[in-house]
Amino acid sequence: MILVTGATGNIGRALLGELSLRGAAAVRGLTRDAGRAAFPEGVEVVEGDLARADSLKGALAGVRSLFLLSGTGAEEEVLAAARQAGVEHVVLVSSITVQTHPHLPAAGENLAVERLLKDSGMAWTVLRPTQFASNTLWWAQSIREEGVVRAPYADIGLPAVHPADIAAVARAALTEPGHRGRTYALTGPERVTVRQQVAAVAAALGREVTLVEISPEEAHRQLASFMGDETANAVLDLMGGDVNDELLTVRDTVAQVTGSAARSFRQWAAENAAAFR
Repeated sequence: MILVTGATGNIGRALLGELSLRGAAAVRGLTRDAGRAAFPEGVEVVEGDLARADSLKGALAGVRSLFLLSGTGAEEEVLAAARQAGVEHVVLVSSITVQTHPHLPAAGENLAVERLLKDSGMAWTVLRPTQFASNTLWWAQSIREEGVVRAPYADIGLPAVHPADIAAVARAALTEPGHRGRTYALTGPERVTVRQQVAAVAAALGREVTLVEISPEEAHRQLASFMGDETANAVLDLMGGDVNDELLTVRDTVAQVTGSAARSFRQWAAENAAAFR
């Protein structure tokens, strides 16, 4: 039995699809509201909240492999509950910032979760993805309403990763031998600048989208208004304020693990054009 947490998110939905397509026989998807979940046929829907480990007892019953996203704040309790339930292997989604920007608070938090997992007594696989292609959904409202994207660092290219590729690597780690005790840094197949991302979204929509490059200071004011000063600083560092060779490196891990080339940002934009209409 495989339990997929975050099952309604960008990675979790894709992972359930991967497992269903590959014929995994015993899969559960965890959601806070089973009545609103739409999972592939054959996936068992279970309710629970990762912020409350005591709500996971039923979801973990009989589970041998667990897919877990870092960032809930209750990972220590969740991992303890998983071990008590008899879980043997955990695939954890962390972040590439653990190795590229270890000084950032969020990177330190992810590293702490990785260490908790490695000290748990369960087998582990750690995934460290770079910037998600789906982060550009931040632009959806301004594209829909104005046909405009306002962003800094327009010509810095990062190897954004398609969430479905993270899911594909997770599926391999959950169902195939050879991945336990491994840490995988995941990127897309090429660097893609903000300018190129906007052009790809415009092409997918079949209409013009204007890019207005704003200063880092203006971007900080906008981001800090809803995510706080510290997080805004970290986001801007990763967008272009503090890039380094490690963050810019294109890796072929997706292809090595799955046997298929990583998906491009253009593919992500084509698949998600409806979100910008």
